[in-house]
Amino acid sequence: MNKLKNKCSGIDRRDFLQVGLGALGGLTLTDVLRLRAAGKASDGKDVRCIFVWLDGGPSHYETFDPKPEAPDGIRGEFGTVKTAVPGVRFSEHLPNLAKAFDTFTVVRSIAHDQNNHGAGNHYLTTGRPTPTPVGCGAFVTFHPSFGSVVSHERGLRDGLPSYVSMPQMSRSGGANFLGATHAPFVISGNPDGKGFRVRDVSIPKSISEGRAENRRALRENLDRLQRINDRAANDPAVSLDEFYEQGYRLVYSKEAQAAFDIAMEPEKTRESYGRNDFGQRLLLARRLTEVGVPFVSVYYGGWDHHTKIFETMKKTALPKLDQGMAALMTDLKQRGTLDNTLVVCLGEFGRTPKVNKDTGRDHWSFAMSVMAGGAGIPGGQIVGATDVKGYYANENVYRPEDFAASLYTKLGIDHAKLLHTPVGRPVQLVDKGRRIKELFV
Repeated sequence: MNKLKNKCSGIDRRDFLQVGLGALGGLTLTDVLRLRAAGKASDGKDVRCIFVWLDGGPSHYETFDPKPEAPDGIRGEFGTVKTAVPGVRFSEHLPNLAKAFDTFTVVRSIAHDQNNHGAGNHYLTTGRPTPTPVGCGAFVTFHPSFGSVVSHERGLRDGLPSYVSMPQMSRSGGANFLGATHAPFVISGNPDGKGFRVRDVSIPKSISEGRAENRRALRENLDRLQRINDRAANDPAVSLDEFYEQGYRLVYSKEAQAAFDIAMEPEKTRESYGRNDFGQRLLLARRLTEVGVPFVSVYYGGWDHHTKIFETMKKTALPKLDQGMAALMTDLKQRGTLDNTLVVCLGEFGRTPKVNKDTGRDHWSFAMSVMAGGAGIPGGQIVGATDVKGYYANENVYRPEDFAASLYTKLGIDHAKLLHTPVGRPVQLVDKGRRIKELFV
């Protein structure tokens, strides 16, 4: 089948005829939805986000900001590799991302002062520092996460959830005062496993469709007691009703059924992402954003390398990250949906300059690298810099608030907006954040 073209006004006339003559073109439901998404990309009002969270804090030295000229004990054991942009080098274990560098930007100069996992996680997934000290084991959300805010602003569409997280929610990925309705729909299984199915997206085999409809009608008949609909009263039944309705729409949504069925992807595509849990989650994230899910978070843990950092990153962490992320960026570009899909990849902080006695690196929030692409972000660009030894961000330094302001702006949300708690207290979405201007060239 010929590659379909997208223009500023959406799908051109010839491609429209191909869609209309589905029997000739062989278009699937996901193809049609992809074209619809690409057509909306030009107006800048329907950008979706794939938020890749490297939990634990990935080392900037061993990824996007190597320091080959630094002294022994700082530069580490890895060499470097040329990228698609002359003069820019990545870690030698990111060869695929190096080739795909024309599809994304790396910001090397984000820095903050929250050096514990709990606090750093909160800062980089909400855009707000914690109001009280938070330790490494903390699992808190003092402020709504990016995904929950997007859910609040975008709402449901075609029965699909507006915020999905795989395979778990980040420790600060919750909704806080926005309410449980805007918590993520968690897909906990391994999409690379045989017989993978997303729970709660289909009627159980033991219940026929007719019986399911009868149960829903019975529930509605029994559930006619007067409710306290004022959200400020925190009536739990209101949230339960909303969850029930979301679940019902999800089960009966054709879009959801198609999007969650990763087995529909060609084997060649699945292989390109890597036949592993992380790669297949990225592929599933692409499918979900294409059909209209505005925010999908992919959690990839195990980046807290206090010991054996070079061994662990070389064997598992970097190969999976490199193959999966490069495939995602290339796939989005080839499918014509990169312009309306924001992709970011980051953790809570970088790692210490000096390699410790256990051949690891410890927490270091004063310098970190963030990968960002799509949604109009120029490719092949390095933003900011760290000093020659990688200790501190020292050129064009940005804060997590600036990252948050940029993310929200790309998604069409006013980062200075006031939200309100259930009791009416105003809360600013991002406090004094400024856009990272290089992402908006």
